[in-house]
Amino acid sequence: MAKTNKQKPPQDPEPAPEEEKRQVQRNGEEEEEEEKTFEELGLDHRLIRALLKKGVDKPFPIQRVAIPLILQGKDVVAQARTGTGKTFAYLLPLLQKLFPLDSGSKSQSQLAPGGFILVPSRELCQQVYKEAVSLVELCRVQLKIVQLTSGMPATDLRAALAGPPDLLVTTPKCIRDCLSAGLLQPTSISESLKILVLDEADLLLQFGFGDDLKALSPAIPRRCQCLLMSATSSPDVDQLKKLILHNPFVLTLSEAEDVKDEIISKNVQQFWIPCNTSDKLLYVLALIKLELVLKKVLIFTNTIDAGFRLKLFFEKFGIRSAILNAELPQNSRLHILEEFNAGLFDYLIATDDNQTKEKEQAIGDKDADSRKPRKGAKPKVDSEFGVVRGIDFKKVHTVINFDMPSSASGYVHRIGRTGRAYSAGASVSLVSPDETEIFEEIKSFLGEEEDNGTNIIMPFSLLTKDAVESLRYRAEDVARSVTRIAVRESRAQDLRNEILNSEKLKAHFEVNPRDLDLLKHDKVLSKDPPAPHLRDVPDYLLDQKTRDASKMVKLTRAAMGDDKTGRRQGAKKRYRKSRDPLKSFSAEAPKRVGKDKMKGEGKGLDFTRKSKKQKPV
Repeated sequence: MAKTNKQKPPQDPEPAPEEEKRQVQRNGEEEEEEEKTFEELGLDHRLIRALLKKGVDKPFPIQRVAIPLILQGKDVVAQARTGTGKTFAYLLPLLQKLFPLDSGSKSQSQLAPGGFILVPSRELCQQVYKEAVSLVELCRVQLKIVQLTSGMPATDLRAALAGPPDLLVTTPKCIRDCLSAGLLQPTSISESLKILVLDEADLLLQFGFGDDLKALSPAIPRRCQCLLMSATSSPDVDQLKKLILHNPFVLTLSEAEDVKDEIISKNVQQFWIPCNTSDKLLYVLALIKLELVLKKVLIFTNTIDAGFRLKLFFEKFGIRSAILNAELPQNSRLHILEEFNAGLFDYLIATDDNQTKEKEQAIGDKDADSRKPRKGAKPKVDSEFGVVRGIDFKKVHTVINFDMPSSASGYVHRIGRTGRAYSAGASVSLVSPDETEIFEEIKSFLGEEEDNGTNIIMPFSLLTKDAVESLRYRAEDVARSVTRIAVRESRAQDLRNEILNSEKLKAHFEVNPRDLDLLKHDKVLSKDPPAPHLRDVPDYLLDQKTRDASKMVKLTRAAMGDDKTGRRQGAKKRYRKSRDPLKSFSAEAPKRVGKDKMKGEGKGLDFTRKSKKQKPV
C-alpha cells in the first residue's frame, strides 16, 4: 500500500491545513487505489497496449499513487525498496508527457532534450534506455530516445544530440562533460527541459556526482517537473531534494496500513553463517556443492582479487562461473548480464567495490587525465560501474554475501537483486568476526530487536558442522593452490580476453547479433584442468540431515519449474536419446502392422542382435 505525505515549504506555512486535508483524504482512498487499473490512472491507451504486450496488466502500489501525481505535473519523491516497480512508475507518465500532440514533428524551437533521466551507473543507464525504447516501439510513436555515456567520443556525442532527442538517458558526469564541451547549452536546457528524473538518487552523491549535479542545477528551469526515485532514505536524498525539487510529494511504500515500511520484501528469506575469514571459501563451497541453495546464484565480493580467487577456487571443483567487475569493458559487462539473465550460467561473481580504495581513487581521479600510463600499472576501473544497485537481474533465487558490505544501505541493495516483483528469494551472508560490527548495524537498520526476540536474519540451519568439516581437507588443499600470482595472472588474462571480445568484434556483432551466443564469459581460467575426484562429493561424506536438505532444495527447484537450464547444448544436441541402446531399451514388443504378425509374438526378443526381420510362423 502506498502512503503519501507532502513536504511543507518553510517559507509559506499557510497551506498547511489544506495539505493535512489532502493527506487524510488520500489515506481514506487507499482501498480504492488498490483496485485501480492503468486505464483508471490516466495512462494513454498506447502505453496500456504496450504493457499488455509485455505481460503487465496490473500496476504496483507505488505506481498507483505516483503515476496520477506525475501526470498532474507534481514534483514527486518515491521511496520504495528495489523490485517494486519504481522504473515504470516514472517512465510511463514521462513518455506520455513527451508524446507529440499530433502526428506532426516536434517544435522547431526546441534546442535541447525535453526530458532527462539521470542514473548513477552505465549498467542502469542501459537498462532504462532499453525499457524506454521498447515501450516507444510498442506504442508506435515517433519519439527519439538517446543514451549517452562519458566514455563516448565527442563526435558520437554531437551526432547523438543532433536533432535534438526528446529524451536523454545518461549519467550526471556525461551531462557535465557535454556542457563543458559546448554540446549542450544551459540556455537551451532552460528553454526546452520539461521533466527531470533522478533514478537511484541515494547513490548519485555516493558515486561522486554531487559537483556534476550542482553544475546542472542552474540550467534547470523552475517550471521543470522533477522526480526523485530512491530505495532508501539518507541525508544524500534530503540534500538532493533541497538542490533540485520544489515542494515535492513524498511517497513511501508499505505492505499494510499501520505497519512499518518494509526495507526488504517479506518474500526474501535472510540467513547468516558465522565463520572465520579463512573458512569462507570452505563454507561457500559447501553451500554450492551440497546443493543447499537454489540456482541462479549471485555472489558478492568487495574486491576484484577476491572475485578472481573465488572463481579459480570454483574451477578446481568443476563449478563454472562468470566474473563481473569495473575493470571489464562496458560491452562485456552488458553481455555478461544478458547471458546471466538468459540462464546460460548459474553462478555470477559480482564485485561491489564502491567503497574500496580502487573505487575511491577512480572517482577522485575522474577529472584528471593521465598523460602516460605507467608500465605494469593496474587497469583503470570504471567510476560509473554500479551493477550491484538498480540492475534488474532475472530469476536470481539466491544472493550470497561472500564479503559483507560496508554499509547497511549496501546490504539492502545487494539483497534487492533477488525477490524482485514480489517473487521468492533468499540471501546467505558469511559473517567473520571482523564483520560483526557492520552485521549488528545491518540488523539494527532492518529493525531487528534483541529484546523482543525478533530475528529478521536467521541462522542457516541446513548446513551442519559435520557437513562442513567433511569438505575441509579438500577445500584447504585447493585454496593453497590458488596463490596471489595465479590470481594476478588470471585477472590479466580475463581482461585481455574481454577487451578482445569487446573492441575487435564489436562491428561484427552489430551486423551479426546472434553470434554473441558464441562468446562464453564462464570460460575456465585455470591452467590445469580440475581433478576428477573433486567434481563430485562422495556419499560417505554426507550425513543424513545434509542429504535431506539437499533433496528438499531439489524438490523446491523442480516445483518452481527451474529444473531445466538454459546452458548451451552445443554439438550434443544433435544426438538423439534413441542412439543410446541402454536408454532406448524397452521390455515391451514393438508394435507391428500386418496380417501375419501375431499379438505378443515379439515378447522376449533379443535386442542385443542386429535388427533382422523375423519369419512369420
